[in-house]
Amino acid sequence: MKISFLIHNAYGIGGTIATTFNLAAALAERHDVEIVSVLRHREHPNLTAHPGVRLRALVDLRREKDHPLHGRPARVFPAAEYRHHQYSELTDERIAACLADIDTDVVVGTRPGLNVHLALQAPEHVARVGQEHLTLDHHPPALRTALRRAYRGLDVLTTVTEADAASYRRKTRLPGVRVEALPNSVPTPVLPAADGTGKVVVAAGRLVPVKRYDLIIEAFARVAAEFPDWQLRIYGRGEERDRLRALIETLGLWNNVFLMGAVTPMEAEWVKGSIGAAASDYEPFGMTLVEAMRCGLPVVSTDCPYGPGEIIRDGEDGRLVPVGDTAAFGTALLGLVRDDERRRRMGRAALTNAERFAPGPVVAQAERLLQEAIDARNGARGGTPERTGAHHTLVSRGHATRDLAHVAASRALRTLRKARR
Repeated sequence: MKISFLIHNAYGIGGTIATTFNLAAALAERHDVEIVSVLRHREHPNLTAHPGVRLRALVDLRREKDHPLHGRPARVFPAAEYRHHQYSELTDERIAACLADIDTDVVVGTRPGLNVHLALQAPEHVARVGQEHLTLDHHPPALRTALRRAYRGLDVLTTVTEADAASYRRKTRLPGVRVEALPNSVPTPVLPAADGTGKVVVAAGRLVPVKRYDLIIEAFARVAAEFPDWQLRIYGRGEERDRLRALIETLGLWNNVFLMGAVTPMEAEWVKGSIGAAASDYEPFGMTLVEAMRCGLPVVSTDCPYGPGEIIRDGEDGRLVPVGDTAAFGTALLGLVRDDERRRRMGRAALTNAERFAPGPVVAQAERLLQEAIDARNGARGGTPERTGAHHTLVSRGHATRDLAHVAASRALRTLRKARR
């Protein structure tokens, strides 16, 4: 197969970038693979691409930031999409030209706005696979409305959890579009797994409010009070750093809690610990949970929508606690810190259970989906579109109607506010 991935900016840092690079590298062992980055802002990507994966960019911001068309807002990329402010008539033009001339069997979009381009502009002979790395419920009503219209042009839509796939099937009406969960994969670690003896709790990710590192720090204060030789190491960078530093000072945890900055790759840091920690209010998947488990760490996590509950088996390879519950989080951490044998047993279980997120199983599923999308697009199987039941139709129409009403109300409110100025 010839496979092209269309990504926002392959030269940045983020879970979608890492997942795309991982999947592209694995597929490149048997297929012709390229990554097309809409934007580029630096000479080399933060992540190292597989030597068999071609990487090209459509708009180089180092030279084209002031291009006249880049100063005009995008018309194809949905206005309600989170990244819309970074798109323009220039990106519209370059993406359209890229898709018109693309020499590939299948194109894989990696965010809603790019999936819209793909659904509307890909040539008829090219299979169209849209990936969802967030969730339907997390999108604003205006974006959900735009996706319901555009996504009918896709062949396959993948989500990172079964819960989100079920949400798409229930709340949208996409006849003929296959919706299936395809989890993110994490490469097999090259270092020996953690042995559960390190007196370190490890957390990693962007330092942003939704990740709730403040909750982890407050919960860990109970651990430090009883076991002062244990540490919490938090890896990452972001807007919350100063606030978290102040919290550490306020709680007197300067000898126990450390903000380590961003580290790539994280594998060498995970294996120094014995417990992973994640306290997000919302998590589409949970790459850091899988990374920690693949390094032999049981993970204490909030049971937030959607990912953790599909990754962690509570009491077997980690612990799931209610969202926002600092006391429960602290109790779960203490339970593992106090019991060496339980911690090590759960770490071994995490190592085994996380193998389902290894590249092998995930890539095999991805290959099957891509090939079936190509076959369907070429009419190789001559199948008929999936029929939507009456109940499903009524439910999806109900959600669509509510989103349209919300959009209309928002527009009316904006109009009223302008009139009062």
